[in-house]
Amino acid sequence: MRKKSNPIAMLVLLMLCLFLKVHISLGADDTISGNHSLSGNRIIVSAREVFVLGFFTPGNSSKYYIGMWYKQVAEQTIVWVANREKPIFDRFSSELRISDGNLVLFDESKIPIWSTNVSSAGSSEVKAVLRDDGNLVLEDGSNSSKPIWESFLNPAHTWLPGSRLGYNNKTGEKQLLTSWKNLEDPAPGLFSLELVPSDKSYIIRWNRSRQYWSSGDWNGQIFSKVPEMSLNYIFNFSFESNVEESYFTYSVYLTANKISRFVIDVSGQVKQQNYLTNNQWNLFWTQPRQQCEVYAFCGAYGSCNETSLPFCNCLMGFEPKSRHDWDDLQDYSGGCIRKTELRCGNNNHMNGERDKFLELPSMSLPENRQSLQVGNITACESACLNICSCSAYAYEDDGCSIWTGDLVNLQQLEADNKNGRTLCIRLAASEFKSPKNRKGLIVGAVAGSAAGSVFLLGLTLLFIWRRRNKVFGTGKVEGSLMAFTYRDLQNATKNFSEKLGGGGFGSVFKGTLPDSIMIAVKKLESVGQGEKQFRTEVSTIGSIQHVNLVRLRGFCSQGTKRLLVYDYMANGSLDAHLFHENNSYVLAWETRYQIALGIARGLAYLHEKCRSCIIHCDIKPENILLDDEFCPKVADFGLAKLVGREFSRVLTTMRGTRGYLAPEWIAGVAITLKADVYSYGMMLFELVSGRRNAKQSEDGKVNFFPTLATCILVEGGNVLSLLDPRLDGDADVEELERICKVACWCIQDEESHRPSMGLVVQILEGIIEVNLPPVPRSLKLYVDNKESIIFFTDSATNKSSSSASPDAKSANSSISTSS
Repeated sequence: MRKKSNPIAMLVLLMLCLFLKVHISLGADDTISGNHSLSGNRIIVSAREVFVLGFFTPGNSSKYYIGMWYKQVAEQTIVWVANREKPIFDRFSSELRISDGNLVLFDESKIPIWSTNVSSAGSSEVKAVLRDDGNLVLEDGSNSSKPIWESFLNPAHTWLPGSRLGYNNKTGEKQLLTSWKNLEDPAPGLFSLELVPSDKSYIIRWNRSRQYWSSGDWNGQIFSKVPEMSLNYIFNFSFESNVEESYFTYSVYLTANKISRFVIDVSGQVKQQNYLTNNQWNLFWTQPRQQCEVYAFCGAYGSCNETSLPFCNCLMGFEPKSRHDWDDLQDYSGGCIRKTELRCGNNNHMNGERDKFLELPSMSLPENRQSLQVGNITACESACLNICSCSAYAYEDDGCSIWTGDLVNLQQLEADNKNGRTLCIRLAASEFKSPKNRKGLIVGAVAGSAAGSVFLLGLTLLFIWRRRNKVFGTGKVEGSLMAFTYRDLQNATKNFSEKLGGGGFGSVFKGTLPDSIMIAVKKLESVGQGEKQFRTEVSTIGSIQHVNLVRLRGFCSQGTKRLLVYDYMANGSLDAHLFHENNSYVLAWETRYQIALGIARGLAYLHEKCRSCIIHCDIKPENILLDDEFCPKVADFGLAKLVGREFSRVLTTMRGTRGYLAPEWIAGVAITLKADVYSYGMMLFELVSGRRNAKQSEDGKVNFFPTLATCILVEGGNVLSLLDPRLDGDADVEELERICKVACWCIQDEESHRPSMGLVVQILEGIIEVNLPPVPRSLKLYVDNKESIIFFTDSATNKSSSSASPDAKSANSSISTSS
């Protein structure tokens, strides 16, 4: 028997279907067409759910903007904003819709405040489509082959893969990538990136005028001043030029995570980032590298200091113009204002004392100085004091310089930086209150730098005193340093005739003391940083002794001459045995293992046994010396940092060696002892393979050895295939696997995931067993996609260095990657 249909139930079902259809078309479609719009909480989502377009509020702001963000990124990350300068306050009364052939945003009063603003015939078939690459396009339904308008040609602060950032060769119009004003205001900020087509470079400008950074020329693969790009295995940049336009575009390699971006940050730096599976953005590189290289980052009367957090501080006598901007929004552009107004040129003292000056040592001098012809510093100060607009002066050997108006782009340098100058800042007399307090202000300003200088001066005097009480060349001084004269070392090295090697800070020469003890003399030749390295090395290694640390015998500090005297290492540096083909001696596996263990012991001593933790900051084969028994000695402490036991991190403006730098160091974050652990891990891979981790092939692509090693470890492949081919497989397999696991553990992206050097020692000694650690995320995408893993080939024998799976071996001839 046939059942009767329930008309009420049918009606409810029909209404439900209609509701769902409308909801989907208004809330989850990828298109805004003539029959619907965005308002309130409604959004559109690209076809494969990569990007979302809708209303958003930045930070704690109460203002609303139409913006685009990633759907799969946990924390809302905006990549494009329509109404950057004209926010709305009620998203439910506002509307984004098609009007007269354009996409238009109407505010609460139905007034258009943003539009695509293109000429069209007002076709009823015009629609806006959000594509999966992040391009919002305006199309004519009757002819959708070419967009009428697209967001890719109107970027905000983010440059997405596949989009262009260029220059119109006909009109001269530039496509600018412009920072947000601050974390809660997407309005165009002070920093902008633009293309210079003549030399195929990018520059960053402050306030659209003052250039403070350049990428350098494009050589077809990287920008000359961005060497980090050679380490990039995620992005592929290319340059195009024709009659119409010149532009760069970039893509993401097929095996990489597609969620990637290039952004100019509120910090004034450009950053290249990739989103990881642990809901974090991984920073590949940033330029300028140092925050204080960003012009006027701290605003007027704000001083930038790379060794402090936050980077910006107001000068004494000044306070932030907006405390909210400084503390909550990290927006320092407003700078600082005086706590007390100046008396200016008041000479009769009726309204108080005349202004005075505060001395600030080790400062970088501001631009736009005016030179005055005066005879001495007193006259220079008086001249500035008599000019109401004069805000500071400096007196040097080349004369008197004054500055009028606000002071910008100030930077506090380290005390031993040769570029530092004393800048005298004008303040109201009441800021000093009394001569005693004035002295206190000055002492407060210089205390940090003076303390270090006094210590080093005292150390040097102590050495000289000891030198006067000892006989040169006895070789019997134990536990203390000898102060040599320059003539002593000239004689010992036969006027520096036998050069052992050299580096960024100078050259090393072989010498012999009168009692026939062999020495190595490092002659510092670089101005500025050479002096810094000298002091660091003397104060660091001069006070410690360990069998795996190079011994510093003494030094010479005579006039401008700076020399360091070490024990001579008969077998030179580790790199000479690993990478130089003309070296006939090949390190046996047993020797390599003991070298790895010895280096670990030396670093563990620096990190855990010294009174103050010492971070070496430049662990690499070139800085490992080998004595006549091939016992390793960690050397070259010129970049080392001392860290008190009560601290865990230290900022360093020095840059280590590319290829051994931990990710946090590259990102400009304060480093820990784990930065040395990362460098050690990268060096272990080279100790195993006998070649540099990143090796460029003839086609210009880069083979990255840690990727191969990790892949073989994960798949349980033949670890002997990782071994230096010169050893012909002669190695202890268990030790080889142990070292590779330790190396993989040491190069974890998260510093907290890396082992301590003490633990590494225990593992290499066989006291503790180690399992395969997690694959570092910077390598994971290649291990997960082994068709992109290409193995090293021994060109001499034309045999594969890997014995991994046949599928892996049949891959392409190289990986376009580095660390």
